[in-house]
Amino acid sequence: VIKNQIWSFEQLQGIYYVAVPIRLTVLKVSGGLLLFNPLPPTNELLTGIKSLEEIYGPVLSIVLPTSSGLEHKIAMPAMARAFPGAELWLSPGQWSFPVPLPLEWIGLPRKRTKILSEDGFPHQDYCEWHSLGPLDIGLGQFQEFSCYHKPSCSLLVTDALVSIQSEPPSLFNDNPEALLFHSRETGEDLPVDTPQSRQKGWRRLILFSSFLRPENLKIPSLFSVLQKAFKPGLRKAKYHFGLYPFSWQKGWEESVNELLWENKGVIVPPVIERLVFPRAKNTFLDWLQKISNIKGLRTLVPAHYSSKVEFTQRDAKQLISKLDERSWPNDKGNWKFLTWLDKTLLDKGIVPSDPLKRFKD
Repeated sequence: VIKNQIWSFEQLQGIYYVAVPIRLTVLKVSGGLLLFNPLPPTNELLTGIKSLEEIYGPVLSIVLPTSSGLEHKIAMPAMARAFPGAELWLSPGQWSFPVPLPLEWIGLPRKRTKILSEDGFPHQDYCEWHSLGPLDIGLGQFQEFSCYHKPSCSLLVTDALVSIQSEPPSLFNDNPEALLFHSRETGEDLPVDTPQSRQKGWRRLILFSSFLRPENLKIPSLFSVLQKAFKPGLRKAKYHFGLYPFSWQKGWEESVNELLWENKGVIVPPVIERLVFPRAKNTFLDWLQKISNIKGLRTLVPAHYSSKVEFTQRDAKQLISKLDERSWPNDKGNWKFLTWLDKTLLDKGIVPSDPLKRFKD
């Protein structure tokens, strides 16, 4: 990502072929390495990290900077076992569902586990830490710590900001099944591997992961789905035997443009805006204001989508202006399902009307 300073390792995670890249970022710090946002320690991942250790020193710290991102939390115990000499740093307010469990019970040794802010911060000579939250999201707590790596002038974030390129990530090059699966119109269509099909599938994955159920996506009847399934050439598990319970309507191609880097630059993920911060816009803007005050900021390294994008103080201030001027949260078009879901959770008392109340002095 940044020569001799930052490296990244990526994996695909998702369900029903709705898969997007998730990223572990490695930072050079004094005397060794810091791992930011753990991934499941596959042999390939461990080999890559070991090769960095041989040059830059041992893994000194593993940081889980979010309290609610399951896709990031789930790998922390395994990574802790893979690097028994590393300190473990967690965002405050870790929670489990449906039963709250002590950290030791989920594989995090008490003696080397520390809590960000409460126990200080790791490698403050190299890293500057900024908290987004905490917020009460009903089942637990949302809090995310961003890390500004001073030597590289780079800001690492988890879920708060993303940059989405129009071209599929290279991670799909050797495993394009998810892209091809969603490039079809019905279950009876045989996936065809072309650059156009890959891009079509990628754009639909963007809409799925951003809005869960985009406006121009309809769910056909079970009879219709079964009628078009199990066709010759599709009777394989990787094609889900032709079961394709989606029907994309006219206009979906244009709707993805509101998310792309080429049109919008760095954005707040719709799921974060509509389900986490719908009643806490000022909290998000306050965090973003702190980011805009970081002198020398040059690069953003998110945990999802693009691994590196130019992002300066000016860009942060422009984003603040854009968010300040438009309605928040959005509830039209592609946002309708997220709006319905948020209101349903609110009406049932699952999420609080004031997500800051529990944390007020």
